[in-house]
Amino acid sequence: MSIVVIKPGALSSFQDLGRFGSQHLGIPVSGVMDERAHRQACMLVGNAASEASLEITLMGPTLQFEVATLIAVTGADLGAALNGQALPLETAVPVAAGDQLCFGKRVDGVRAYLAVAGGFALTPVMGSTSTYVRGGFGGIHGRGLQKGDRIGLRDAGLPSPLPGRAVSYPVDIARPKPAPLRIVPGREWHAFSVQARQRIVSEPFRISPKSDRMGCRLEGPGLALDQAMNLPSEAVTFGTIQVPPDGLPIVLMADRQSTGGYPRIANIASVDLPRLAQTMAGETVSFEWITLGQAQQLAMAQCEIFERMEGALGQHGFQS
Repeated sequence: MSIVVIKPGALSSFQDLGRFGSQHLGIPVSGVMDERAHRQACMLVGNAASEASLEITLMGPTLQFEVATLIAVTGADLGAALNGQALPLETAVPVAAGDQLCFGKRVDGVRAYLAVAGGFALTPVMGSTSTYVRGGFGGIHGRGLQKGDRIGLRDAGLPSPLPGRAVSYPVDIARPKPAPLRIVPGREWHAFSVQARQRIVSEPFRISPKSDRMGCRLEGPGLALDQAMNLPSEAVTFGTIQVPPDGLPIVLMADRQSTGGYPRIANIASVDLPRLAQTMAGETVSFEWITLGQAQQLAMAQCEIFERMEGALGQHGFQS
């Protein structure tokens, strides 16, 4: 029971919710860049969110199924097609043995997520199947897909699709473009100049082509400190906005290092990280300040939706 990789695409790697508990050893968390899209895909095929999905970046692969199963593609619209026919996003779709899934022209977004009923047969490393390419572990041999790979599948039979479409999120959680990304002050916020604190929310920033799963580099107005700082390395998180000496901020992403020594002007609210993960290089983003309490309320509201999604799996007899 497997899927054969006919074409690998630009970067297709297996990711789950992350590799927690090893940061003290210098091991990045990794995991999916767009948690909402990942959870939607898993839910639609009856998998728990802890299962891995295939994170597909910009130019997707061509995959041939050797067994009948149920699939779902969520997140970016990368022109997914099944046997040459457009595949609906955020919908559970049955496939037959011999069917081919391919991706064509990008329409919107950056990362799509493919989930398969029962999950992919991957070996966990330090409690996670997430691929960390720089370290060479997780997923399939610690790398993206390559032509000729055979991806094993767990036998889940062929469950019925979950009734209806994927869960929709209220606009205060999944804000549409071009709404600003919400940020809260970082640990060194007070050390930045008044002008820098104003600039970060008054001027747009361009996503640099040098951005990747480790960090999203921003091009725009420089953010200056009031005075130079010599900081020890401290813990950083998904969404930490560090400012190196050149003044151009870097948003740390899923493959971030475990510690960092640059001053942290802000952190992006967790509910807005999926939007940043789906923003293309060359596009612009803007920011707005919110309080830590507001960011926490938004995070809790999103968690409640995640819990309802998991509850829906149990009600329909899917694995949890």
